[in-house]
Amino acid sequence: MLNIVLFGPPGAGKGTQSQKLIDKYNLIHLSTGDLLRSEIAAGTELGMKAKSLMDNGILVPDEVVIGMIENKVKEHSQAGGFIFDGFPRTVPQAQGLDKLLMDHGTEISCMIALKVDDEELTKRLLLRGETSGRPDDQNEELIRKRIQEYNTKTTPVADYYAGQNKYCAVDGIGEIEEIFADLCEQIDSLKEKQQK
Repeated sequence: MLNIVLFGPPGAGKGTQSQKLIDKYNLIHLSTGDLLRSEIAAGTELGMKAKSLMDNGILVPDEVVIGMIENKVKEHSQAGGFIFDGFPRTVPQAQGLDKLLMDHGTEISCMIALKVDDEELTKRLLLRGETSGRPDDQNEELIRKRIQEYNTKTTPVADYYAGQNKYCAVDGIGEIEEIFADLCEQIDSLKEKQQK
């Protein structure tokens, strides 16, 4: 099973690249953002709680997110693997994910980080806000707060996976196809190592 954590701050291009990776490697996409948005759209208690936190730029509690992910993993137990998009964001989440996957007889294969500088991210998100209508992408102050929170909380996660020899970084600035080719190169070399 190929389980990839696709890592990068808001606006790094994870959504675009994860879709291409899903198509190429036949993976199931697990985006905590999509999971949360569908809960919010359905008006569930969990969704309403998540919405009030997200509106204030605060992350949703781990146990809520891990529970949603476990449901998806169970639902797709025959899948070739998963791509985790936007999760884990903290070391406790990474540890929780490791435990969850171990309970289901699998593990994270690698974490690939899309590297993009803060100014480029802010520019991309404001642009996305003009076209997507997402209110969290239209307020520059809130965008900068999200990027700062991402940087503060997630750097230790990269270190956590580096400690397991499962971390690599790809430049997230450039043509979409070039970035995709770099990601595939990392994954293919990982798959070769796994087969040896």
